[in-house]
This record gives sequence, structure tokens and C-alpha cells, in this order.
Amino acid sequence: MHADTGSGHGFPSLPAGSAEELTAAVEAGSGRRCFVAWFDPLSPEQARQALDAVLGTERPDRGLDVLRRGGLLEILLPEVFALVGFGEGIRHKDVWMHTRTVVRRTPPRLPLRWAALLHDIGKVPTRRFENGGQVTFIGHPEVGTRMLRRIRKRLPFADLEYERVRFLIAAHLRAAAYDETWTDSAVRRFARDSGDWLDDLLDLSRADITSKYEEKVRRGLRQIDLLAERIRIVTEVDARIPPLPKGLGTVLIERLGIAPGPGLGRLMRRLMDDVESGVLEAQREPGYYLEHLAHHRARFGLD
Repeated sequence: MHADTGSGHGFPSLPAGSAEELTAAVEAGSGRRCFVAWFDPLSPEQARQALDAVLGTERPDRGLDVLRRGGLLEILLPEVFALVGFGEGIRHKDVWMHTRTVVRRTPPRLPLRWAALLHDIGKVPTRRFENGGQVTFIGHPEVGTRMLRRIRKRLPFADLEYERVRFLIAAHLRAAAYDETWTDSAVRRFARDSGDWLDDLLDLSRADITSKYEEKVRRGLRQIDLLAERIRIVTEVDARIPPLPKGLGTVLIERLGIAPGPGLGRLMRRLMDDVESGVLEAQREPGYYLEHLAHHRARFGLD
């Protein structure tokens, strides 16, 4: 993509490659004013492509610093620029430095990189100082999604891309809340809510674990990996074909006069064991299993 200003500045065309090229572009001008003038003729679509070029590099953190130093970050993404210096001298991490790290650590999928860049923008309007000096950012993911709507008015996002970024911003804290007490139902719900964006959410959650304490980072990453493994196991179990047909329990109650309860449960488990061991076929008609029971009444405790 080119940004031919026609203004006689003699700036190079917009680099679509490395952050080093962007740095060279800044140095080719004479500071902020020239750099801003270089980008001034860009349409919203071109500005979005320029930001995509930065986020798609191997070191997007360096490219973001170039945009900050050149004055473009403040113009194109004031919500992100507000993070610069946010936290300095306060009892919480520098949110700009954290954001740069998260963007760099995410795989180079553009919607994911955008979510990494914007995931904490809601911290600025939600920061509160509690008694004792504790700092809170309650509700910052939800506030961040509302700020994304405003960003979309300036920069184009396709509908599905926008929904993907919005979801990742809203959900970026959920995986980090995982512990082994989650039920299988809770794990299923997490995976179902994430849908096709599950890998993005897990990758963002891993990248979001930044701390100067290595053990804290290791613990956080371990929890995300444990969650990913739980999702894999639950998904595999749910994908299996049930060994017995739906409604078989009701048929056994009606035909054999078995009362609902533990006795019926034991009978069904023994039938499932026979299916899993290959003695019986799975998902046959109820009469097939009734015939098997009739031939092995003593074994099933029906005499």
C-alpha cells in the first residue's frame, strides 16, 4: 500500500513490512509534524491498512512505539494512546508496557492482535482507588467493548471481524479465572460460548499473563493449559456416539417391570459395558437389548 501525498514532502511509500522500516520512515521526516503530514491524506481504509501493517509484523511492539513517537497513535487510536504512562508511579503495572508485551506475544492473526491492542483500553475510565490504596478496574472488559464501537466509527472493521475482536475484549479475563473446581458443565459452557474463537481466547489469555515474578507467570500459564486440556477431554467425550439408544431405560421399565432407581442404573451400566467391550452393538433398537437380557438373565440379576 502506498501513501503518495503529492505534497512534496518526499516521504517514502507506506511500508507494509517490518517495524524497522517504519522506524526508518519516522527518521526520514523531521519529527512528529512531518510524520503526521505524511499520513494526513490517508482515508479510513488506508489508515486501517497502515495499522494492520504494524500489527502484522514480527515485532509489532516496535511499530507501535514508532506510531506513538510520530504522533499517529494519538490521532488514530486515542483510546490506546491514553494507556501511555497510565500506571506510572501508581500501584499497578504500566498498562502501555503491558499492552505492547501482550500484542508481541500473541500469534500474528490480525483480529487477535487487534484484541490484544485494545483489551485493556477500558482500564482508563474504570480505574478506582479503594481504601488502603488498592486499585481496581471493575468492568473494564465491558467498557472496552463499548469503546470499540466508537473506534469502529473511525476505522473500518468487517462485521464478523468486529464481533471476533469484541468477544475477545469482553472475555479476555475468563480463562484466567479457571481452577480445577469447575464442573464439566462449566467447561462445556466456556467452550460453547467461545465457539470458533476458542483458540484466539486461549492465546490472548496466555499472552495477557505478564509479571516480573516468573513463578506467577508459570502458574498462570499452567492454569490456561489445564483448561485447554479439560476442554479437549470433555469435547472428545461429548463427541462419542452414546452406546445405548435414547429411551431404552423407559422400555426396560415398561417391559421388565424394573422400578426407576439404582437397580435400573446398574443394569444400564452393564449393558454399556457389553457395548464397549464389543459383546453388543451400539445404538440398536430396544428389542435387540431385551433379547440379550433374556439370554443372560442370571448374569444381569434378573432371575
